Amino acid sequence: MTRRIIVWDRVSADGYYAAPDGNLDWAVPEPELDRAAVGAMSGTGAMLFGRRTYEMFESFWPDVAEDSPTAPDPHAAGRHSPELSAMARWINTSEKLVFSRTKRKASWRNTRFLGNFTRDKVLALKNDPGTDIMVFGSGSIVSELNRHGLVDEYQFVVSPVLLGSGRSLIRESSLVGVSLTEARTFPSGTVLLRYAAAR
Repeated sequence: MTRRIIVWDRVSADGYYAAPDGNLDWAVPEPELDRAAVGAMSGTGAMLFGRRTYEMFESFWPDVAEDSPTAPDPHAAGRHSPELSAMARWINTSEKLVFSRTKRKASWRNTRFLGNFTRDKVLALKNDPGTDIMVFGSGSIVSELNRHGLVDEYQFVVSPVLLGSGRSLIRESSLVGVSLTEARTFPSGTVLLRYAAAR
């Protein structure tokens, strides 16, 4: 059985995954969603990144104390929770797989650089033994994965905000059909949409 690739991203209601300058401070906090995310972590143990998103994660999560009862929210200053502490432990211990043409060294543990993106490299990752692979942010990588039909599931956390402009998650990709497997609403107005890629 091959490992699945799961794209997980926060998006605005008008479809952007980041503001024009790349910031994510528009994301609406949702404690119930955090609890659900912690419960879903057991099936995954690796993350796949492009360089920019990797560097964003690397600048924040290694400094979050894994033994603290709470941890800060990277999207909401001053907010802490036990769920975010659990996320910090998972993120820091998980395997980090990074496609980058320029970056070769990291101080963050469990990081492996893969060089340029190729379809064959991703297929090899999918065929390696292990748990499913999560992709956060990384619009350029998601676009390539989508173009080659390598994504198994998309999970979009839609925040109840309109950005008006921003960065699109999938660009210059072929049309891919998806099938809705879950739509879940949360008290904040956030909606989790899960789609399986059509095969």
